[in-house]
Amino acid sequence: MKIVAFAGSNSSTSINMQLVNYVLSQLDDDLFETTRLNLNNFEMPIYSIDREKESGIPEKAHKFRGQFEGAGAIICSMAEHNRSYTVGFKNILDWSSRVDLNIFGGNKMLLMSASPGGYGGGNVMKAASGFFPKCGAEVVDTFSLPKFYDNFKDGEIVDQELNYELKSKVEAFKNTLK
Repeated sequence: MKIVAFAGSNSSTSINMQLVNYVLSQLDDDLFETTRLNLNNFEMPIYSIDREKESGIPEKAHKFRGQFEGAGAIICSMAEHNRSYTVGFKNILDWSSRVDLNIFGGNKMLLMSASPGGYGGGNVMKAASGFFPKCGAEVVDTFSLPKFYDNFKDGEIVDQELNYELKSKVEAFKNTLK
């Protein structure tokens, strides 16, 4: 089964991509084929209706949307900027919705967020949990990792309770894919 994974961040040192990579390390490579998306590969001009009328929808919006065709699942960890999506991700979402509002193709999604603060990206998690189903994601479960730099070291979650919670959610998510 194909799993598409990405972080809602265009940072080269994204803590959310680190969390995605940790989750991917929990998957059995024999059962899952994973594709990691880098949002920098989908950078486009800032969306505007005028730009769309003038130039059409950029090919990168079609490519982003196309990544989810034929996938069985999505693992996503959202970065939070000023209590919302990062501007890079929001722009990709805006352009891709012009291709097809069913951006995520009806795929099951494990939705996560991580942040340096104690709220763990809770604002963006709330926004994404409410909006992503309207874009074709079946959000199966969610996980927020607060205080990233205290709770994540050497590629793994060091807080035992948080690590157990995430591993349990990953197992449950995998079971929904069978």
